[in-house]
Amino acid sequence: MSGSAAYLLSCFGFPFLMAYAAVSDLLTMRISNRVTSLVLFTFVLYALADGMMLAELALHIAAGCLVLAAAFVMFARGWIGGGDAKLAAGATLWLGIEYVAEYLIAASVFGGVLTLVILFARAYPLPMATLRLPFAVNLHDSRTGIPYGIALAAAALTVLPHAMG
Repeated sequence: MSGSAAYLLSCFGFPFLMAYAAVSDLLTMRISNRVTSLVLFTFVLYALADGMMLAELALHIAAGCLVLAAAFVMFARGWIGGGDAKLAAGATLWLGIEYVAEYLIAASVFGGVLTLVILFARAYPLPMATLRLPFAVNLHDSRTGIPYGIALAAAALTVLPHAMG
C-alpha cells in the first residue's frame, strides 16, 4: 500500500466509521462489534500503508489498550455501554498516545453537552410528528441511556486533524 491509501483511510475510512457508529448509537442505542472491529482493521491497514515504525505503532497500541482497560472498568460498573468502551479504545488507537488526554477531554465536553440536551428534551413532551419515529420515542424515554457514541465520534473527528497533522 502507499501513502495515498493511508491518506484515504485517515480522511474517509476512519471518519466514515465514526459517523456510522454515532448514527447507529443514536438510532439503536447500540454500536455493533462489526463497526468497532472495522475501526481496528482500518487502523492496521493505515499503519501498513503509512509505513508506521514499530515504536510508533507500539504507542498507538498502548493508547488503545490504556483506554480499553479504563473503559472496561467503567463498563463493568454500568457507567457506559460495551460498544462505547470499544469505540473509545478504537478511536485512541487511531489518535495515538499523545492525543489520549485531548480526546478524552473533548469526549467529556461533547458528552456533557449531549447529556444536558437530551435531559432537557426529555423534560418536555415529544412533538406529535416525532411519535412515529421509534428511535425518537426510545431516546426520549427516561429509562433509556445516553447514546454516548455520538460524543465519542465527535471527539475523535475533532482531534483527528491534530493527530494526523
